[in-house]
Amino acid sequence: MSPQPVDQRRFDTLLPLNIRNSGVLILFYPDGEDTFFPLIKRPEYPGFHSGQMAFPGGKMEKSDENIIQTALREAEEEVGVDRHQVRIIGKLTDLFIPTSNFLVSPVVGFLDERPEFVAEKNEVSRIVQTDLKTLFSRETRKQTLLEIGTHIKLDTPYFEIDGEVVWGATAMILNELIQILDIQDF
Repeated sequence: MSPQPVDQRRFDTLLPLNIRNSGVLILFYPDGEDTFFPLIKRPEYPGFHSGQMAFPGGKMEKSDENIIQTALREAEEEVGVDRHQVRIIGKLTDLFIPTSNFLVSPVVGFLDERPEFVAEKNEVSRIVQTDLKTLFSRETRKQTLLEIGTHIKLDTPYFEIDGEVVWGATAMILNELIQILDIQDF
């Protein structure tokens, strides 16, 4: 699910010294007979990731004990999930995003019941509750030519979820999640 051409810096064995660690939360919860997780749409702003779809999450702060605490704190701040109610399952593969210099650590957790989401208006313009059936549907996987700025064009695979284009790091994380759940016969 990586856009083409691939930014080879993503695969460098030595990461930059000034890398910024971040944690995102893939939060599963039941709703009826289905399993869901939230995605958020970032508001429009000058800079990287403006208006993009993402998991709740963000930059690690000095006060965070570890990257799991970062993901939980950020999810609580951005979508109003009580971090103390989330049970952690584990982590997916860390992913380096060269354009913003973030090393993203996807943390997987779950709640026993559907949460009441509250979007933090400065960080979240929309919350998209996504069910696993939609994620696994082949109809959600698409391809397009994205124009980033005025000089960059990327041949980009993406997921179309609730009318939104989910691409880049979020799509790569979702693809790993699909592979893991498919292997485990979840």
